[in-house]
Amino acid sequence: MSKPPPKPVKPGQVKVFRALYTFEPRTPDELYFEEGDIIYITDMSDTSWWKGTCKGRTGLIPSNYVAEQAESIDNPLHEAAKRGNLSWLRECLDNRVGVNGLDKAGSTALYWACHGGHKDIVEVLFTQPNVELNQQNKLGDTALHAAAWKGYADIVQLLLAKGARTDLRNNEKKLALDMATNAACASLLKKKQQGTGICHPLLPVLLLSHLS
Repeated sequence: MSKPPPKPVKPGQVKVFRALYTFEPRTPDELYFEEGDIIYITDMSDTSWWKGTCKGRTGLIPSNYVAEQAESIDNPLHEAAKRGNLSWLRECLDNRVGVNGLDKAGSTALYWACHGGHKDIVEVLFTQPNVELNQQNKLGDTALHAAAWKGYADIVQLLLAKGARTDLRNNEKKLALDMATNAACASLLKKKQQGTGICHPLLPVLLLSHLS
């Protein structure tokens, strides 16, 4: 049974595939790629020939080959961020994969970078002019919630310096401060909230519990 054809690329979006087999071009316009290569499809307007990029080279690929002989990667930037794979993340951004795309959990790549403690990934994502700091996923958590919960004070500091909001509550009505699992994160968030005039009713109890 053949796989259903991939959905067309929307304007400004990029479809990403992993080649299952090597493709040998028959004309100079066609794109050569090998098994396992990542292919970025930028134009599906022609039903027979799609425009794609692989390893910095751009060319045409038969659409039926991609549909039948390649594996779709739904959220490549998220996967790179989760794994801390900096080179793949840069490649995704270079090929215009959207920096604020959401996965099935409603999370951004920045969320997963913060969740995994990948400071270098966070710093690269911050170089993108339109990166969304305060996106809340389906649980209501932001990247700041994730960094505080996982105890990455260096990333909490980066997020706060970039202007991440500390007043956003998740679905359980918790601020990032409520999620902090160590004193360093709690202290950074406390200072920021005091600076913005946010008063947390349980702050003394929270800090005592973290320091005890």
